[in-house]
Amino acid sequence: MAIQNFGTQQGRINKIKGEIIAHAIPVEVLGITGTQKRLPGNRGDTVIFRRFLPYGGVDNRWITPANAATFASSQQTVEGITPAADTLAAVDISATLQQYGVLYAVTDKTVDLYEDDIPAEMKRQTGERIGLLREMVRYGALKGATNSFYAGGNSRGTVDQTISLTGLRKIGRSLLANHAHQITQILDPSEEFNTAPVEAGFLVFCHTDLEPDIRDLPGFVKVAEYGTRKPVNEYEIGSVERFRFILSPELVAYADSGALVGSTGLCSTSGTNVDVYPIIVTGDDAWGQVALRGRDAIEPTWIPPGQKDKNDPLGQRGYIGATFYFTCVVLNQGYMAVYEVGSTSLTA
Repeated sequence: MAIQNFGTQQGRINKIKGEIIAHAIPVEVLGITGTQKRLPGNRGDTVIFRRFLPYGGVDNRWITPANAATFASSQQTVEGITPAADTLAAVDISATLQQYGVLYAVTDKTVDLYEDDIPAEMKRQTGERIGLLREMVRYGALKGATNSFYAGGNSRGTVDQTISLTGLRKIGRSLLANHAHQITQILDPSEEFNTAPVEAGFLVFCHTDLEPDIRDLPGFVKVAEYGTRKPVNEYEIGSVERFRFILSPELVAYADSGALVGSTGLCSTSGTNVDVYPIIVTGDDAWGQVALRGRDAIEPTWIPPGQKDKNDPLGQRGYIGATFYFTCVVLNQGYMAVYEVGSTSLTA
C-alpha cells in the first residue's frame, strides 16, 4: 500500500515560500550587489560585518603623496636582523536587524464564491511588498552615504543641473583613488545565492525619470549594442565608460529640495524648487545586507478559511502574509558615492 509521506507531494508552506520569494526578487535592483551575510538563528539581533584595513591601518588611501617616496624604503631589511612583525587591523560595522511583516485577510465567502483567485493574488502581492520593503531599506541606507557629489552646486539645496559625464568622472576618480574595486559578479535573479560573472564596472542605480538624460550622455552605449556583453540586470539600459546604469521607478527623488527652478528646465513637484534625484554609484564590497535569498529568508503565513478556533469559531477568515528580518549598512564610504542631480523636464 502506498503511503502518503512528505516526499510524495511538496508541502504547501514550502510552495508558498517559493512563490513569495519569486515575486519579491524582480522588484529589487539594489539587491543584486552588496556583501551578503546569512542570518543565523538564535544569535541575537545584531549583525557584525568585518573588513581588514591595509598595511599601516589607514583606510582606503594608504599610499599618499606624503609617504609615496618612503613607503618602499621604510620596509627594507637589514642583513641579519629580523624586521618587526606587523599586525592586522579590523573594522567592525554593526547593524541591528529589524522585523517587517505583510498580512492580508480573506473571508470564506470570497474564497468560495468570488470569480477571481484572491488568495493567489494575495501571495503575489505579498512577495512584491516584501521586495519593495527590502529595496526601500537599502535605498534609505545607501542614499545616506557620505561620499557626496552635487550637480551644479555643493549641497542638495543648490542642485540646478542634471547628470553629466564630468560629474561621473569625478566620482570615478574618487572611487579609484580610494581603491574601490569594480563589480565583477552579481546575484542571479533567483531565490538562491548563486552569483553570475559580469564585465567589470561600477554599477549606477537611479530613478527611471533620469533615463533621457543618461541616454544623452556623450559615449552612451545602449544595451542593444552590447553584442556578446551581457547586461547585469533586466533593468540595465546601457553604459558610459566605467559606469553601467540600472533604473527603477522605486528610487524616488527628494521633492522640491534643490535650487529654484527658474530657467533650469528641470523637474519640480511644486514648480518652485528642483526635485533632487539621488544616484547611487557603487563598487564591490561597499555595503552589506543580511542574506535575502534562500528559503530561510522569510517566514510565510497561510491560514486558509475553514480553520476553526475560539477566535474564529465558524472558520470564516483566512490570512496570507509573511515576516522577515532585514538590515542594510554602508561598509566603506570610499567605495561608493551618491550623486544628487536634477532631471530634465520633458515639457520644458
